[in-house]
Amino acid sequence: MKRTFLSKMLLTVVSLLAVACSSDDAGQVNAQPTASAGKTLVVYYSYTNNCRDIMTTLTSQIEADVLEIQPAEKGLHYEANNYELGTQLLNAIKANPNDASSYPAIDPVSTDLTNYGTIIIITPLWWSQMAANMQSYLFNYGPQMAGKNIGLIVSSASSGISQVVADCKRLVPDGHYFIENLWINNSNRSNRSNLIQNWLTAINYQQTTGISKQKTAAKAPARIFDMNGRQLAQEPSKGVYIKNGQKVVR
Repeated sequence: MKRTFLSKMLLTVVSLLAVACSSDDAGQVNAQPTASAGKTLVVYYSYTNNCRDIMTTLTSQIEADVLEIQPAEKGLHYEANNYELGTQLLNAIKANPNDASSYPAIDPVSTDLTNYGTIIIITPLWWSQMAANMQSYLFNYGPQMAGKNIGLIVSSASSGISQVVADCKRLVPDGHYFIENLWINNSNRSNRSNLIQNWLTAINYQQTTGISKQKTAAKAPARIFDMNGRQLAQEPSKGVYIKNGQKVVR
């Protein structure tokens, strides 16, 4: 009788501890990604080959599978007539972001996302927004990325990437985003290898597992670079520089 009573009490305590730990872990994961099972997948769309170059450099530093997004209609010139076609595609998405018909068609993909714990998205910026073809992919497959670690690398000429980040989080609302995104632009593109290496270090990417283990203690210090990709010891009092992937002008 006593043994049965003690067993029940022990089971109750264990259950309460399990619930408490689950609650705490959930709060930490929402703030910063933690390690989970699975490999790394790099998903990229490249119109001018800049994102393809970024993908090649990234996959030379980590072990990952690669998925290229391709538009269903080939040979389109999105930049012609002052980016007329590209702007039309973006405006259609912006007008009805929840309607599948608003997104341009892309080639079918067969990659099973259940095999991956981390997904790194490499995308161009079009008029301050995420490229329409990448938005199409994320609209269709973003729900399957729930609970996965999400990294974002954005290529642009000079525009900041805040709206691209917002587009990504709209399309993949339940992803566990790394605390830093990587912005590669015309002024630092030639230094992309170092920029990628620094970014992988900043998010504490673990090559042995192919996923990231983020520290859950203090917030990581700001990472500041000049426009040539050189890391600065402190934030300048004036000028143009990059702070945590965002362009700052003082």
